[in-house]
Amino acid sequence: MDIIIESTLQTLQKSRYLLEKLDDSDLCNTSISPYYSSVGTHVRHILDFYDCVFNITQENIVDLTARSRNRDVESQCCNALSYLSMIEDKLQSSKFEMDKVVTVIDDLGLGKIEMQYTMASLFSQANSHTIHHYAIINYILEGLNITFEDSDFGYNPTTPKANVEN
Repeated sequence: MDIIIESTLQTLQKSRYLLEKLDDSDLCNTSISPYYSSVGTHVRHILDFYDCVFNITQENIVDLTARSRNRDVESQCCNALSYLSMIEDKLQSSKFEMDKVVTVIDDLGLGKIEMQYTMASLFSQANSHTIHHYAIINYILEGLNITFEDSDFGYNPTTPKANVEN
């Protein structure tokens, strides 16, 4: 298995640990300011990114704006875990040509544009995107007074951690 896929699976494993810890009311709680988003919306958003990659067309186009946005994933841990399992299964069972060039459609704020990526760069972006959303989830968990025992959750491996003294 490719190291990028291994890293991705390792990162996504944190989603599984999180979803197994939460209940449905924690998953969909939108009470934390300033954005009032939920853990569930971020988990769904993460998984939708990967789903877009799997929906590559015969013309090698990946449309990152064509997300499924299944609201049940945002509000029910069992549905989020099923979606996660589907993503993990596809990552483990598919053979990806990491050097293959694909056209990625995304909206960076000025409308949809097309960009050339390799599959490796697309999966690398997906992994970093996941970690970024874990940081936001960590903020939400803190606001909800939910302890998640993973000191690396939401930290990119290249980010220096501050030394905290008690």
